[in-house]
Amino acid sequence: MTAGSDSVLELLPMVFAAPNDALAGAERVLDTGPPPLYASVAHQVIGIWQRDFGDLRIALHHLRRARDLAARAESADREADVLGTLGVALVHAGRTRQGLAAFERGVLRGTGHTRARVLYRRAYVWWVLGHHREALEDVRRAIPVLRQADDVIWTARALTLRATVHLALGAVERADADFTAAEALWDTTGQEHDKADAVESRGLAAFRSGDVPAALRLLDEAAERYAKLGTPSFMLNIRRCEVLMAAGLAPEALAEADAATAVLDGIGGQSTRKAELLLAAARAARLAGDPHTAIARAALAVRLFAGQRRTWWETHARLVLIEARVAAGRSSGRLVADAAAVADRLAAFGAPAAPEASLLAGRIALGLGWRTDAERHLAVAARSRHSGPPLARMTGWAAQALRARAAGSGRGVLEACRRGLDVLDDHRMTLGASELRARATEQGAELAALAQQASLTGGGPRRLLVWSERWRATVLSTPPTRPPADPALLRSLTAYREIAARAEAARMEGRPVPVLEREERRLEREIRSRTLHMRGDAPGDELRFDVGRLLERLGEARLVELAVLDGRVHVLLCGQGRVRRFEAGLLAEAEAEAEHVQAGLRRLAHPGAEGRLPVVEAAGHRLQELLLGPAAAHLGPGPVVVVPPGRLHRVPWALLPSLRDRVLSVSPSASSWLRARETEPPPGGRHVLVRGPGLATGGAEVPDVAGRYGRPTVLEHDEARVPRVLAELDGAALAHIAAHGTFRADSPLFSALRMADGPLIVHDFERLDRSPYRIILSSCDTARLASVGADELLGLVTALLPLGTAGVVASSAPVNDAAVVPLMLALHKGLSAGLSLAEALRDARAALPGDAVHRATGWAFTAFGAA
Repeated sequence: MTAGSDSVLELLPMVFAAPNDALAGAERVLDTGPPPLYASVAHQVIGIWQRDFGDLRIALHHLRRARDLAARAESADREADVLGTLGVALVHAGRTRQGLAAFERGVLRGTGHTRARVLYRRAYVWWVLGHHREALEDVRRAIPVLRQADDVIWTARALTLRATVHLALGAVERADADFTAAEALWDTTGQEHDKADAVESRGLAAFRSGDVPAALRLLDEAAERYAKLGTPSFMLNIRRCEVLMAAGLAPEALAEADAATAVLDGIGGQSTRKAELLLAAARAARLAGDPHTAIARAALAVRLFAGQRRTWWETHARLVLIEARVAAGRSSGRLVADAAAVADRLAAFGAPAAPEASLLAGRIALGLGWRTDAERHLAVAARSRHSGPPLARMTGWAAQALRARAAGSGRGVLEACRRGLDVLDDHRMTLGASELRARATEQGAELAALAQQASLTGGGPRRLLVWSERWRATVLSTPPTRPPADPALLRSLTAYREIAARAEAARMEGRPVPVLEREERRLEREIRSRTLHMRGDAPGDELRFDVGRLLERLGEARLVELAVLDGRVHVLLCGQGRVRRFEAGLLAEAEAEAEHVQAGLRRLAHPGAEGRLPVVEAAGHRLQELLLGPAAAHLGPGPVVVVPPGRLHRVPWALLPSLRDRVLSVSPSASSWLRARETEPPPGGRHVLVRGPGLATGGAEVPDVAGRYGRPTVLEHDEARVPRVLAELDGAALAHIAAHGTFRADSPLFSALRMADGPLIVHDFERLDRSPYRIILSSCDTARLASVGADELLGLVTALLPLGTAGVVASSAPVNDAAVVPLMLALHKGLSAGLSLAEALRDARAALPGDAVHRATGWAFTAFGAA
């Protein structure tokens, strides 16, 4: 490319079509000693590339050089165009006053088409600064001129910008119309970077309309497009953080924001983007329960936004700073005033976050006993309950519930909570992935807690039971959405299994496996990303919990549901046609005791630890006092079903003295127990037995168990491969899997059972049309679950229950392989005699030898469900 060629001018549109090619072309032009006009274009191209993808200081140097060369060339339009680019760079560098001055001169110097482009750039800057009305005015002036000039690229950019401003103001329908028009224009161009930006913008629009799976899919698609171009997009990171937070994935959002900030700092990137990333990190840290990190990030964001004269953004950062300070335990009249001032500013901006700030002011005022002030702020926040996106409406209903509580209206509290949680249910059912459904429930935690407290003080045990059920284990109410055929997901699962098997083999041989482990993590991210893209297709009208139906189906059994209010365990004992409430101990003490018991069971899994047995048994007595309290004396002689909160899922319930010799089962909720109780076994009665590799006993119980069931399907050695195992498990009446189990606390849906060809993970089970009616997991840690969201559990057991499994036997702790064999043989003896899983497990424990290892093994296994 020569400096004298008109093709030099083609470098400018190329920056967002093939950025790296444009950069190389501009550098070649400068090497030829071009005249001022072409040199100005080349420096502007380098400045744009550095501004958006590189070092802002280098960008400013080139753009100033481009401006000076344009002046030497005596081209007013060329100078105006460069001034528009320079103005954007100066604002991104935090030099707002200088940037706006550059725009003022650019608008004066430019004419016609060039002036319209400068106006578009200034509109973009107004949006960055949070001056939305000014942005709309400039883009309104620019679009007709750009259209008249048949400038497809800049018209599409202007429409995309106008749509983005509409989104910031909550006008989703207007935004969608502009995004659609812009996308049609982009399809006629080769502007690949702009096309990626359009996909990213569609993701933002999907998020604003409440479609989280579509937003994640579109943002991931945009990321792939940017990656192919080799151009980072920090705006994409910020938007992904926003969507991840709405999906309940705040720790992931914090990690993404911090990582992007580090990259930005490393290249000397835009100061404006750094402030926005810090704000995203602050929000994520607060939602992740780390208020001190949130305070640090938000305070720095406030300082940066203030220095950049970005009042709209500064106000949002101040809101997060106040929220974090309240979460850290601070409360004062000054905070009420600060939150109210932020609410007024946000309302003046037309920002959708204004109700959130009013709710915060009202909540702080209530805590201080300022009833009049609280009512004023809460009334403002409550106006959002009838319109807007789901989370905004939930904010409004939370405010209305607090107003009702302050007025002493228990009925008003319950009605507001019901309406708010209905909004959450509708939102949750748009999510296909069980992980997203579970984590999204965190948004309703305050409403559920308010309803439970109102039920405790004025509604009686039955109403408290209804509200306890209203928000626990809701993810189990319907199966996760499964695409009928997703070849890409299947390929990723197969590749993951192969890599994981190779990595495990290498670790067992003592060889380093960093490359394999990196690929394993990459495939995990790919699988998880694809599952999060799935949109829910189940109706949100599942049957409401009916106490009368539960009491009727219990018969002679008792159901013990544990509700936690203000940190204390309340026991709801259901049976004999009534519900009674008992107060037990503190949840925190019970959690600590459960961890001590788990440590003891781990020790007892190995011979030589017999001295720990009395210690573990004593801990069982303390757990009973903390978890059941006086209710233990009223359990009666029949079977017991325990429904614990998510944070107590690791309690070995058979260790508690009053439950030790009983027919005992555990369920995540009373509703899920009812569904399991009423689930019919599949026709045919197929039995499937699976032996995975590497067991100390070789799965010694499997041959003996096989003899009890006529002609069962036995999969072992090379036949115990994941595709074959899944095919046989689908629709089986009974499955027994003897395999090594691993629990992943960091990513519970990658918890696995080891098969001949690699791990069988929870995501695999979710692809079954119907999981086995009964399934016995003769493995360590298969009953371990991760507590997420409001009161949800993620793991292998909870993946099976919505898919047709009515009963599971699994272990919540490491177990002794040799001691498992007699337990399993005795368990199947009972099953073949017609007993339920809970009955057979009770009898199997009683049949074990009385030594410490066998007793600990019996306590570690639990029957879940009702089959």
